[in-house]
Amino acid sequence: MPFAVYLLGLAVFAQGTSEFMLSGLIPGIARDLQVSIPAAGLLTSAYAAGMVVGAPLMAVLSLRWPRRYALLAFLLTFLIVHVVGAITTSYDVLVVTRVVAALANAGFLAVALATAVGLAPPNAKARATSVLLGGVTIACVAGVPGGALLGEAWGWRSAFWAVAAALVPAVLAVLRSVPGGSPGSAGTSVRGELRALRRPRLLVLLLLGALVNGATFCTFTYLVPLLTGDTGLGAGWMPALLALFGLGSFAGVTISGRAADARPMRLLVGGGVALAAGWIGFALTAGSVVPAVVLVFVQGTLSFAVGSTLISQVLYAATGAPTLGGASATAAFNVGAAVGPWLGGLAIGAGLGFRSPLWVSALLVTVALAVGAVTRVVRTPDRSRAVEERRTYEAQ
Repeated sequence: MPFAVYLLGLAVFAQGTSEFMLSGLIPGIARDLQVSIPAAGLLTSAYAAGMVVGAPLMAVLSLRWPRRYALLAFLLTFLIVHVVGAITTSYDVLVVTRVVAALANAGFLAVALATAVGLAPPNAKARATSVLLGGVTIACVAGVPGGALLGEAWGWRSAFWAVAAALVPAVLAVLRSVPGGSPGSAGTSVRGELRALRRPRLLVLLLLGALVNGATFCTFTYLVPLLTGDTGLGAGWMPALLALFGLGSFAGVTISGRAADARPMRLLVGGGVALAAGWIGFALTAGSVVPAVVLVFVQGTLSFAVGSTLISQVLYAATGAPTLGGASATAAFNVGAAVGPWLGGLAIGAGLGFRSPLWVSALLVTVALAVGAVTRVVRTPDRSRAVEERRTYEAQ
């Protein structure tokens, strides 16, 4: 695998750290900028909203740009807004920087996916994609608790500076290693791909992804105040517990990668039921340390196993939209990442306590299960169709 692909993965790691690290920084941001915990939590929603808009928009716009210049533009924009975020004393400015960073992140992912696949050998497209997107999982394992540790030691602004610094080698790598040329998708058009995205099965899968990811971020955004408040754990434990959630997410992605192609229905239904039950169990036992710690790992595993499987099913269903299929999945999942913290914040703001996001998460997953059952769109395809769709997707 070309070394440049791993360096692109480093950039994805830095951007993933930025996206998720706020869960460990929210209390400090709220104190420093003199806003409420729910208002600080909305910074996660602002980022997700930018990803929702940016994923399809930047995927289309980047078709016209040389890859090297597009990647540099997105990376430098992401770096600059983190410097601004690190020095601002205004909550409103910080919100704007999160939206702009999300737009740049969405654009970078769109181009980086095409670049990584183009740099890899013809028979290693899936591996190149996994290396790139693996940066997000590593961000959950190391970057997010690392950001929380920096925030605890030197304040939340230090985490923003660290993200900016981590992008410098990625910028240099793009300058040295990434070839020019258009990242456009040959043989397709924007209009044709938009038509392909209208398939009912695909639309329902996107809805399910938004609901499941909304549940994940609803609780994850307020995990630190929940564990330090209701559970009674000290702030010094938070980096380790956020790393535990990240390890669960890595386990979930690994499980999905090994089982989702052959048995997606079993994983989605079984995992979805277990995920809903886990959120309910977490809400009921959040006052006890041992169950809470165990469920941090379990729910991270189940959330990413179900979510990753839904993404793979979207890609199979969107074979007629190779450029916008992945962008639509990104947008749908970030709709959930925006709505989830907002709903959790509403519940907290209504005086229902820090356990209330857990109940909202359980409700969102239950709704997803009901939608899947009613529409019957999530089913195991017959072997011939699965093989054909997989070959079509990998050939693009």
